[in-house]
Amino acid sequence: MHIPDGFLSPEVALACAVPAAAAVAIGLRRANTDLDERRVPLLGVTAAFVFAAQMLNFPVAGGTSGHFLGAALAAILLGPWLACLTLAVVLGVQALLFADGGITALGANVFNMGVAGALVVGALMRAANAVAPKRLVTISAVGAWLAVMTGAALTAVELAASGTVPLGTVLPAMLGTHALIGVGEAAITLAAVSAVLATRPDLINQPAPVGRPALARPFVVVGLAVAIGLATAASPFASSHPDGLERVAEDKGFAVAGQASSGPISDYAFPGLDDARLATGLAGFAGTLAVFAVGSALVRGRRRLA
Repeated sequence: MHIPDGFLSPEVALACAVPAAAAVAIGLRRANTDLDERRVPLLGVTAAFVFAAQMLNFPVAGGTSGHFLGAALAAILLGPWLACLTLAVVLGVQALLFADGGITALGANVFNMGVAGALVVGALMRAANAVAPKRLVTISAVGAWLAVMTGAALTAVELAASGTVPLGTVLPAMLGTHALIGVGEAAITLAAVSAVLATRPDLINQPAPVGRPALARPFVVVGLAVAIGLATAASPFASSHPDGLERVAEDKGFAVAGQASSGPISDYAFPGLDDARLATGLAGFAGTLAVFAVGSALVRGRRRLA
């Protein structure tokens, strides 16, 4: 669902960038209060896992692929505002390092794929906690599907507002395509949340326990190792079909509006290598470490300045 340069008008791109930047600023501020020392590395490892999982495009109907967004998972682990920060780190690294998503559309991508989904899940969790506080796994699956659909709807509205394609054409296509992709998002989120609940339930968006906090380091090490393994070993075998937005753009005739961008590791292919799978695996390895480092450094730097 990464919007490339050229799809959005400057006015729409700016209108999306303002709330995205505000949400990220709130996330940075909340890092001082919502993350104690045992939880600081969790933002970095969550960002690393989301980045790695986003590389694993899975096939859906009609020669289309989908990929994980991760806003719901990040909101459940860290809370909605820190999830906004987490997705901004992932999407920023993707745009700048891998040319995945346009630079001018970065604010819109953060807003659609991060902020909107995180706030939807945060609101759902708040409402559910008053009625069914023990239904976290169900909430995670429903919230993940809704996050994908919300992002798809917002993307359609932004494309229409930019004059790229009529709303009546793009909205049904985006929602129809992403309804299936959302099922994959829900399944991945459910599996990840279930794994965390089975191993470290205390790390799910809860305040630190009274007394000496349990160290999260073993969980972080395992989580980072899993992310690196997915990005390095599994991503070379991901589906090569166009993702949901790419498929809709091709089918509805506005793909030509997109402008190619470049980065040091464009298209997730490490330069100088003839073996495509090796190039993808090394790109995934580098990207996972970069996202983890940037996410961790942002939080630690903000805490030191506070």
